[in-house]
Amino acid sequence: MPKLQTQGVHHITIVGAKREATIDFWEGMLGMPFVFEQPNLDNAAESHLYFDPGDGRLVTVFTHEEREPVGPPEDDKVAGRVHHLAFAVSKATFDQVAGRLDARGIRHSGVKDRGFMDSIYFHDPLGLLVELAAYRFEPPQGCTHADVLFEAHRLRVERGDANIEPVHLADAIELLVSRRPTLSDR
Repeated sequence: MPKLQTQGVHHITIVGAKREATIDFWEGMLGMPFVFEQPNLDNAAESHLYFDPGDGRLVTVFTHEEREPVGPPEDDKVAGRVHHLAFAVSKATFDQVAGRLDARGIRHSGVKDRGFMDSIYFHDPLGLLVELAAYRFEPPQGCTHADVLFEAHRLRVERGDANIEPVHLADAIELLVSRRPTLSDR
């Protein structure tokens, strides 16, 4: 049976509340340009706002001026529920995130060491958990972050290690580069 092969995330749509609060958060705080707006074509009472998260794809938000935020859910580990959205930031930006969230009075998790990346979590004004993440490595030319993580995972499992650490990343990158053609015998 043929697969329905995906080629990346097209967009993510969030149920929002008020228009201005939505723009303040997605563009004003996260720096995602507000690229266009139109009515929600399935519900004329709502507006549909489109933001560019930095890769040319889209995060969209349905807004309604009478919808009020309800805050974070009591239990965020319910099957079928989205736990959080994660957005990539540069290491230079990541190093500023905690201070910038503090300056805005936004509670956050503090920096979380994930071995292959650093993360920080906070809630948007509607209670959605948002993660900003920065990889600790750059993949070799022609490879993706997923290629490096795939090889690092294989090395981690072979070595019996609990999670991916920087040594696995470095060895995975070396392995990927070693597969390139060379005229040398080294």
